[in-house]
Amino acid sequence: MSEPTTGLGIDIGGSGIKGAPVDLTTGEFLKDRLKVPTPHHAGPEQVAEIVGEIAGHFPEAADLPLGITFPGVVQNGVVRTAANLHKSWIGTDARALFAQVTGRPVRLLNDADAAAVAEARHGAAAGVPGVVLMTTLGTGIGTALVVGGNLVPNTEFGHLEIDGHDAESKASSGAKEREGLSYPDWAHKRLQRYYRVVEDLLWPDLIVVGGGVSRKSEKFLPLLDIRTPIVPAQLRNTAGIVGAALAAYGPGTAVPGA
Repeated sequence: MSEPTTGLGIDIGGSGIKGAPVDLTTGEFLKDRLKVPTPHHAGPEQVAEIVGEIAGHFPEAADLPLGITFPGVVQNGVVRTAANLHKSWIGTDARALFAQVTGRPVRLLNDADAAAVAEARHGAAAGVPGVVLMTTLGTGIGTALVVGGNLVPNTEFGHLEIDGHDAESKASSGAKEREGLSYPDWAHKRLQRYYRVVEDLLWPDLIVVGGGVSRKSEKFLPLLDIRTPIVPAQLRNTAGIVGAALAAYGPGTAVPGA
């Protein structure tokens, strides 16, 4: 059987839910994405309605399986954490809910994991063997790990305890903004400590840095003194949709085409 060339991805976020059909061979959108604001009380039923709306917006993709990202830990389609959405998500079989609403097979995965899948196939980690760690620097620190082309799902290395603190409380870009740190102070006093601990635990071959602040990577990545090559993500705000579309076909946790 030939490898599929088109997928449909939907990226659920705390502020917006967006989706588009994706050319899996290039990682490019086949049509402009549709974005719908996330409801204030973003419970399962409200979000499922929007997911159904977005999926139905692309009739040319009606026969495709659906990949969906979620901002929390997902095990076998069941949501275990939901930091930025309503707590009623916890324990919900979201994969079954979305499959019922859309009438198609669904693969659900963590949003950072989806971004890592996209970067490993079409972005900064494409063609990189061994261990790739992705970190998304935002309000917190999201992480994803790809080992030999296989995703290790639901890593939470942003919550490592470092020097008596939850790592993301000191090293995230949210902490930088909250404390008014300059880029040099943030890089030298916070990020470097975090990345040195993580690289000593995982010995990655590459670290990819995502999140909105990665657009200004030239202001802080060159200041880091670590042994691991570290680069900004390439796909940025398209990574979630692209990774979800790729993952829709994954029989397990393999990065398609890796």
